[in-house]
Amino acid sequence: MTTETVTGSDYGDVVRAHLTRVEQQNAAALDDVAELVLASVRADGMVLAAGAGHSLAAVAETFYRAGGLACVRPVYHPELLPMHGAVSSTSAERRSGLAAEVLRETRPAAHDVLFVFSTSGVNPYPVELAGLAADAGCPVVAVTSVAASALAPRRAGTTLAETATVVLDNMVPPGDATYPPANPVTAAVSTLATTFLWNLVMVRLFDKAGEAGVSLPLWRSANVEGGDQANADLLRKYQTRVPQLG
Repeated sequence: MTTETVTGSDYGDVVRAHLTRVEQQNAAALDDVAELVLASVRADGMVLAAGAGHSLAAVAETFYRAGGLACVRPVYHPELLPMHGAVSSTSAERRSGLAAEVLRETRPAAHDVLFVFSTSGVNPYPVELAGLAADAGCPVVAVTSVAASALAPRRAGTTLAETATVVLDNMVPPGDATYPPANPVTAAVSTLATTFLWNLVMVRLFDKAGEAGVSLPLWRSANVEGGDQANADLLRKYQTRVPQLG
């Protein structure tokens, strides 16, 4: 079956095929990223997660999530969230200087890892985040689309992929939409592909940590028996370092 013959009933196959390509394309980089995160956990560092617009869905996936790392701190500004103002969120991402303002409190260091989620990877906010963190000695993982970046206007002079330590390519087509294949106008795939990449990092991290004898600080669901008790120690450890834990 070619993409030209796909119908709506076959859309699931299109998505599964895309995720398979994403996993295969990023196999080596995923191992590198898992090693970076494991090194940060061993050094009692933080995983910093940043994005803008709909890429903030990926940040939410990393933070305070059942089965997720407790040592995650979201790097965030309310202006970047579309629900706080759709048009203004686009303007904020394109505004030079916002990244420096946001990082002033976070202060990334060499024992941390910064994930920047941005499919286009060309606006000042994600690009400047990566550059500033790199200048501070903090490794930067770009979760982006190399193809989308290549065709997008370079509003920051360079791209997130060109600034990062490691690139995870979500292989999202320019414009994000995937359906119908001949002239795509709907069914954006960036959130699915980016979340998949994050979870591929998590499973590789889990395996590597087990081989190294490292215990990962993983949240339990608060909606299962014993979940609150299991999370209490993690909250005590990280609440002072992660203001968003409340």
